[in-house]
Amino acid sequence: MDELEPVELKIDGILDLHTFQPREVKDLIPDYLDICLKKGILEVRIIHGKGTGTMRRMVHAILEKIPEVAAFGTAPGNAGGWGATLVTLMKRP
Repeated sequence: MDELEPVELKIDGILDLHTFQPREVKDLIPDYLDICLKKGILEVRIIHGKGTGTMRRMVHAILEKIPEVAAFGTAPGNAGGWGATLVTLMKRP
Protein backbone atom coordinates (compact mmCIF):
# COMPACT_ATOMS: atom_id res chain seq x y z
CA MET A 1 0.00 0.00 0.00
CA ASP A 2 1.38 3.42 -0.95
CA GLU A 3 2.07 5.97 1.75
CA LEU A 4 -0.07 9.08 1.59
CA GLU A 5 1.55 12.45 1.16
CA PRO A 6 1.65 14.53 4.35
CA VAL A 7 -1.04 17.17 4.61
CA GLU A 8 0.07 20.65 5.60
CA LEU A 9 -2.32 22.16 8.12
CA LYS A 10 -3.02 25.82 8.54
CA ILE A 11 -2.09 26.61 12.15
CA ASP A 12 -4.68 29.19 13.19
CA GLY A 13 -6.13 27.73 16.39
CA ILE A 14 -8.89 25.76 14.66
CA LEU A 15 -8.35 22.06 14.08
CA ASP A 16 -11.09 20.30 12.09
CA LEU A 17 -10.83 16.54 12.52
CA HIS A 18 -13.44 15.65 9.90
CA THR A 19 -10.79 14.81 7.30
CA PHE A 20 -8.71 12.59 9.60
CA GLN A 21 -9.01 8.94 10.55
CA PRO A 22 -9.47 8.24 14.27
CA ARG A 23 -6.09 6.47 14.37
CA GLU A 24 -4.39 9.72 13.27
CA VAL A 25 -5.89 11.84 16.04
CA LYS A 26 -3.72 10.42 18.85
CA ASP A 27 -0.58 12.01 17.39
CA LEU A 28 -2.20 14.89 15.52
CA ILE A 29 -3.70 16.69 18.52
CA PRO A 30 -0.52 16.89 20.65
CA ASP A 31 1.53 17.91 17.59
CA TYR A 32 -0.99 20.60 16.60
CA LEU A 33 -1.18 22.00 20.14
CA ASP A 34 2.63 22.04 20.36
CA ILE A 35 2.83 24.13 17.20
CA CYS A 36 0.08 26.44 18.49
CA LEU A 37 2.10 27.02 21.67
CA LYS A 38 5.21 27.81 19.63
CA LYS A 39 3.17 30.34 17.65
CA GLY A 40 1.70 31.88 20.82
CA ILE A 41 -1.83 30.58 20.14
CA LEU A 42 -3.31 29.75 23.55
CA GLU A 43 -6.98 29.30 22.60
CA VAL A 44 -7.74 26.40 20.27
CA ARG A 45 -11.00 25.00 18.92
CA ILE A 46 -11.01 21.33 17.97
CA ILE A 47 -13.93 20.38 15.73
CA HIS A 48 -14.71 16.69 16.14
CA GLY A 49 -18.36 16.61 15.08
CA LYS A 50 -21.41 15.50 17.03
CA GLY A 51 -22.01 11.96 15.79
CA THR A 52 -22.14 9.35 18.54
CA GLY A 53 -19.66 11.19 20.78
CA THR A 54 -16.87 8.67 20.30
CA MET A 55 -14.47 11.16 18.70
CA ARG A 56 -15.28 13.79 21.37
CA ARG A 57 -14.46 11.30 24.12
CA MET A 58 -11.22 10.38 22.34
CA VAL A 59 -10.25 14.04 22.00
CA HIS A 60 -10.99 14.70 25.68
CA ALA A 61 -8.97 11.63 26.77
CA ILE A 62 -6.00 12.91 24.75
CA LEU A 63 -6.32 16.44 26.16
CA GLU A 64 -6.35 15.13 29.74
CA LYS A 65 -2.83 13.74 29.19
CA ILE A 66 -1.24 16.92 27.81
CA PRO A 67 0.40 18.97 30.59
CA GLU A 68 0.14 22.27 28.68
CA VAL A 69 -3.68 22.04 28.55
CA ALA A 70 -4.96 24.36 31.28
CA ALA A 71 -8.64 23.68 30.56
CA PHE A 72 -11.00 22.32 27.94
CA GLY A 73 -14.72 21.97 27.49
CA THR A 74 -17.64 21.92 25.10
CA ALA A 75 -17.79 24.93 22.79
CA PRO A 76 -20.73 27.35 23.02
CA GLY A 77 -23.49 26.95 20.45
CA ASN A 78 -22.10 29.63 18.14
CA ALA A 79 -18.72 27.82 18.04
CA GLY A 80 -19.95 24.29 17.34
CA GLY A 81 -21.68 23.29 20.58
CA TRP A 82 -21.01 19.70 21.57
CA GLY A 83 -19.48 19.12 18.13
CA ALA A 84 -16.38 21.08 19.14
CA THR A 85 -14.09 21.44 22.11
CA LEU A 86 -12.42 24.66 23.24
CA VAL A 87 -8.94 24.26 24.67
CA THR A 88 -6.96 26.75 26.75
CA LEU A 89 -3.22 26.22 26.73
CA MET A 90 -0.64 27.37 29.27
CA LYS A 91 2.49 29.14 28.13
CA ARG A 92 5.63 27.14 28.68
CA PRO A 93 8.14 28.62 31.14
